[in-house]
Amino acid sequence: MREVTQRQRFIAIVVAVLFLSAGCIRAQEAGPRAPDAATTKAPGASLPRIEENRNLAPAGELRDRVLTVRLEIREGEWYPEAETGPAVVVQAFGEEGRALQIPGPFIRVPQGTEVRGTVRNALPKGTAKVYGLHGRPGDAREPLTLAPGEMREAHFTLAAAGTYFYWATTTDTPVARRAGVDSQLTGALVVDPPGAVAVDRVFVLGLWLERAAVPGFSQPNARQFAVINGKAWPYTERMTADAGQSVRWRWINASVFDHPMHLHGAYFRVTSRGDGAIDTAVPDERQGLVVTDRIAQGDTRAYTLLLEREGRWLFHCHLLAHMSAEYRHLAPTVPGSFQPAIGTHHAAPDSTGMWGMVLGLTVRPAAPPTSSRASAAMSTAPARKITLLVRQRPASDRAPAATVFQVQEGAQPPSLDAAAVPGPPLVLIQGEPVEITVVNQLREPTAIHWHGIELDSYYDGVPIWGGAGTMEAPAIEPGQSFVARFSPPRAGTFIYHTHWHNFLQLTSGLYGPLIVLRPGEKLDPETDRTVMIGLGGADDMLAPLLLNGRAQAEPLRLKAGVKYRLRLINITPNNSGLVVSLVSGSAPARWRALAKDGADLPAAQAIEREARQLISVGETYDFEFAPTTKGDLRLEVLRPFNRTWAVAEVQVR
Repeated sequence: MREVTQRQRFIAIVVAVLFLSAGCIRAQEAGPRAPDAATTKAPGASLPRIEENRNLAPAGELRDRVLTVRLEIREGEWYPEAETGPAVVVQAFGEEGRALQIPGPFIRVPQGTEVRGTVRNALPKGTAKVYGLHGRPGDAREPLTLAPGEMREAHFTLAAAGTYFYWATTTDTPVARRAGVDSQLTGALVVDPPGAVAVDRVFVLGLWLERAAVPGFSQPNARQFAVINGKAWPYTERMTADAGQSVRWRWINASVFDHPMHLHGAYFRVTSRGDGAIDTAVPDERQGLVVTDRIAQGDTRAYTLLLEREGRWLFHCHLLAHMSAEYRHLAPTVPGSFQPAIGTHHAAPDSTGMWGMVLGLTVRPAAPPTSSRASAAMSTAPARKITLLVRQRPASDRAPAATVFQVQEGAQPPSLDAAAVPGPPLVLIQGEPVEITVVNQLREPTAIHWHGIELDSYYDGVPIWGGAGTMEAPAIEPGQSFVARFSPPRAGTFIYHTHWHNFLQLTSGLYGPLIVLRPGEKLDPETDRTVMIGLGGADDMLAPLLLNGRAQAEPLRLKAGVKYRLRLINITPNNSGLVVSLVSGSAPARWRALAKDGADLPAAQAIEREARQLISVGETYDFEFAPTTKGDLRLEVLRPFNRTWAVAEVQVR
């Protein structure tokens, strides 16, 4: 059913794993550094097992506002999946006389603590450079440079509260390029305000990559592990919370790629942003609601999750390369045959499988608050019924084969000749119930996620995991259907897309815009324009970007003196740092920001500004643009990692 050979599919996935995550601009010039020979265990060698570190127990001894901590860098065997699963040899931090840990020993102290530490390079060979063991804020001194067997002292004061980290390299590689033997040499460093009680959780994102030749193929093979606190899903920690509880998380990205972190079923607030040396609190008046937040390499975040509905939810990197079993570390036995981890996607050993940077979150029932829910009365009217077909459009002289959505109105399905990518806009009304019957006419299972919508977990589109109690959301098998029931609680720009973690389902066209209007509003296609950015093929490196399904986008024809709403959506598989600009001549035009991820921006952010925006995978942005004079502009979408563009003419008449 695919116009792609197994060999092409294999090469596309391999290349994607190695070079993807288009937003990692700092890592573009040279790409991930390959690990040295230390990643392969020598025959007969005996190495210690590296432990998973959930950042629950602070390291060292804290007495009279002085922390004494003794760290070592050693080599060990790391088990990023099951404790009996595959292992690789990497370097890791540990406390002197204790087990190695990934991430490294957790340093957590009150503000104003003096740290008296030592670091020993216990590796048999190789110089280690250790960064981040210095005072905060700033004070980014030269690294501690340690020859094999050497120990150095680190003496500093932590005077500023925030989320930080320390890290090391033995390959003389910056944090944004470490990918191999030293890629897990990272530890969290948290400084609490005076009198604060630690009620949050701390997570470190890690990525290990290895390149190796594949017999019979010109492309390299990529083995990888994408982990949270040293483990890949389904072996990551399972989180629990109560509905209405304010959940606080800290995140640290010291990996080679950036990560757009996405929460299912609820919004969260970004309460601080940092770069490892300085952490800046986001003022309350600037804390908008988001469902996806991009954490660049070397950056830190603090989040407050607004959990209102019971059920089982996911929090994950939205790059397929970091959360799909198709990208798992094992080499294929034959081209295109990938082996998901045991128990993935939540127990199904097939392409539904999630893997990697994924957390499972169970929310227990409680009385929900109303603080973040949009204030709209829920209608008691009968549910509006929509039939959404998932179909395979065969190739023709006019268009390639595609996997498509179509809305069926009446008894007869629409002609496949009229099917297009992306899927048709689903236009719903805030507070009004809807029943969307998804009919799977493919030859393989699928699942549809209503990205950004606050709804019951059973309908969220995550097979086997989604639901509450004993209810488990099913996959939609070939020839079967599933009814998704919800009442969208807020107006905004959302997405519906396949959540079957099959690279080709997404790139073949299973995505579309989901627009929710306020009661009484009508969608005016003349002044309300959606630009959906997708990928036009199975090769993440070479396939063109698509604007509304076209590599050669249709012009946007506007009128001077009219206000337009531009809805921008990135639903590419892995291009996480796309830069969208509205350009007049050689300079950006001006537009006014309205919303992100379907939520209206706070007044401090809803301002006129330069018409340029980085949009990561899974993000939506709404802008108001009011051209004042006639002329020609360009809507440009830049893919930074290979400097390719998608352009739509904007004709103002």
